[in-house]
Amino acid sequence: MNIGLYFGSFNPIHIGHLLIASYVADSNIVDKVWFVVSPQNPLKPSHSLLNEYDRLNLVNLAIENDNRFKAVDIEFRLPKPSYTIDTLEYLTEKYPSYHFYIIIGGDSYLNLPKWKNYDILSTRYHFIIYNRPNIHFPFPEQPNFHVLDAPLLQISSTEIRQRIKDKKSIMYMMPENVRIEMERNGYYK
Repeated sequence: MNIGLYFGSFNPIHIGHLLIASYVADSNIVDKVWFVVSPQNPLKPSHSLLNEYDRLNLVNLAIENDNRFKAVDIEFRLPKPSYTIDTLEYLTEKYPSYHFYIIIGGDSYLNLPKWKNYDILSTRYHFIIYNRPNIHFPFPEQPNFHVLDAPLLQISSTEIRQRIKDKKSIMYMMPENVRIEMERNGYYK
């Protein structure tokens, strides 16, 4: 089975994440997309990070009606900070018959050489790269790198958090059940 691993803080998850995952799932490259909720991204600050179990719950709410998707908390049990190579080695050992594809944006692709054990990642694993607004990157020539043509949305978790702080509407930026759960719990205020 081919599994697309969509790593992210999902702080919070929004329609941009879901749209990318849907395009990946429909690409015939992978059979399922797993949302790997990262407790802490080693390349991002953590001061505005919602608790990982709350973020996992929001992801589960967002994908609850789509059997192409699964939310996983695998990195919650691994040493922190979470490094992709460590997670992949763990998953490869746990699921030896699965083939894992790392889903990343063009911005992450440009930073890939900064990732821990980049040389191993770039030769041993497959990548699915999607465009990001205002990010231009050369198409990779390696056969294990796939570029996905997906729509670009000018939406970000950072923008959503700021809109909440500014008391502006976040309606339509995420599934309604996620928005209601966030509002009910006072997340990001």
